[in-house]
Amino acid sequence: MAKAPVLTPRADDFPRWYQDLITKAELADNGPVRGTMVIRPYGYGLWERMQQDMDARIKETGTQNAYFPLLIPQSYLAREADHVDGFAPELAVVTHGGGKELEEPAVVRPTSEMIINASFSKWVQSYRDLPLLINQWGNVVRWELRPRLFLRTTEFLWQEGHTAHATYEEARDFAARIQRHVYADFMENTLAMDVVLGRKTVKERFAGAINTLTLEGMMGDGKALQLGTSHELGQNFAKAFNTRFLSKEGTQELVWQTSWGSTTRMVGALVMMHGDDDGLRIPPRLAAVQAVVLAVKGDDAVLAKVREMGDRLKAGGVRVQVDDRTDVPFGRRAVDWELKGVPVRIEVGPRDLESGTAMLVRRIPGAKEPVAIDSLPGLLPAVLDQDQMLLLRQSRERRESRTAEVSTIEEAVEAAASGGWARIPWAALGAEGEAKLAEHAVTVRCLVAEDGSVPESEDAPGNVAVVARAY
Repeated sequence: MAKAPVLTPRADDFPRWYQDLITKAELADNGPVRGTMVIRPYGYGLWERMQQDMDARIKETGTQNAYFPLLIPQSYLAREADHVDGFAPELAVVTHGGGKELEEPAVVRPTSEMIINASFSKWVQSYRDLPLLINQWGNVVRWELRPRLFLRTTEFLWQEGHTAHATYEEARDFAARIQRHVYADFMENTLAMDVVLGRKTVKERFAGAINTLTLEGMMGDGKALQLGTSHELGQNFAKAFNTRFLSKEGTQELVWQTSWGSTTRMVGALVMMHGDDDGLRIPPRLAAVQAVVLAVKGDDAVLAKVREMGDRLKAGGVRVQVDDRTDVPFGRRAVDWELKGVPVRIEVGPRDLESGTAMLVRRIPGAKEPVAIDSLPGLLPAVLDQDQMLLLRQSRERRESRTAEVSTIEEAVEAAASGGWARIPWAALGAEGEAKLAEHAVTVRCLVAEDGSVPESEDAPGNVAVVARAY
C-alpha cells in the first residue's frame, strides 16, 4: 500500500497544499479571532530575516525609523475623502475604553497616512526640514472577510514609509527609487523572486494617491500576488493637514509626499512561488539555517564529527545547525528539514565516516551526492550561490512560459482562466475593458511600457496591461 504524502499535491489542490505546508512547516496558526494569525518561531524567523535585510536597504536611502500610535482619532480619516472611502469597509473602530464610552471613537490603524501627517504638519516649517524621510515597522488592522494565512489576514505586520519633499519631481523620483532599489532589488536578490515592476491603473491605485507603483509576482499556480507598492501622494494629504514649508524664495508651499509598504504577505509569496510537493525551498541568502548537519545514528564518532563539521562550516561563514537528536528517527528528521526548506543537508553515518564522505542533499534542485567531508567548507558557498540563482531562474522561466501575448479581452480571460498571465495593449483594453475583465475575476495587475520598463504615465503610447487572476 502506497504511503500517503506528507502534503496534498499541488496539482490536486493548490490551496490545500498551501495550508498544509503553512501548518506542517510550523510557519503559522489561525488566531482566536477570525482572520488573525499566530506566527510561529520558524515563520517569524523568516520575517525577521526579511525585516533585517529590508531595513538596511531602507536606511541606505536616508530614511529613519520612528513609531506612531496604533489608534487614530476617527475625525482624522475624514480629512481626505478618497482615502476614507477606500478604507471604510475594512476599519475596526474602538468606541469604549477604561470602562466608558469614548468622546471620539478611535480607528485601529489600517495605514498611517493620517496619524503621520498630523506629525509632519508640526515637524515641517522650512525647506531646510525637507526631505523628511520616515519609516515605521509595525502592525495594521484591515477587517478581512476572506482570510488566508499570510496572504490576507485582519492583522498583519509590515513596514510603511512616509516622506515629504519640496517638489513633485523629488517625490516622484523617491517613490521610483523605493520600487526599484529597495523592493525589487530585495525581492530578486534575496528572496530569489522574479517580479514585474509597473504602475497601477486609476481603478487599482492606492486610495488618495496620484500614482501607485507596484511589484507583481507569479505564484506556482499562475495567479498574481502584489508584493509591494510605492505611492505618489501628490499634495492630497498636505492639503488635508495644511503641511506647508517656507521655500527658499520666501513663499509658503505645500509639500509633495510618498508612502510605500511591504508586508508579511512576502512569507506567503515565498511559500507559493518556491514551494514544491515536499515543502518549502528557502533561498540561501534568506535562510537563517543554510545547512544542517545530521547525524544518522548515535555513534560517538559520528556525533563528534558532525559537531566538528558544524564548527568548521560556521567558521567559514555558513549559517549552520547541527542535528544530533539521534533519539528521533533519522527519516523523521530528514522529512522535517525537507518540509522547512533548509537549502542543504549534510548527512553523516558510520559508513560515511569510514569512507571520509558525507551525503550532500541540495533541497532546491533536489540533488543528492556523496562528497568528501574535507571539501565541504570550500564547496558549500558556491553550492548556495548556484541554488540561489536557480530559484530566481525558475521563477522567471515560470512567468515567461505562462504569459501569453493577446489582443482581445476574450483571449486575456482565457489565458488567466488556464492558470497564466496575459499581456494586452492598454489601448485595446482601457478602463472599459478593465471593467469587463473584472466580470471574470481578472484584474489589470499593472501597466508596463513596451520595453518592460515602468511607464511615465497611464496613457503613454505603447503601454501594455499585464492581467491575471490574483490573490
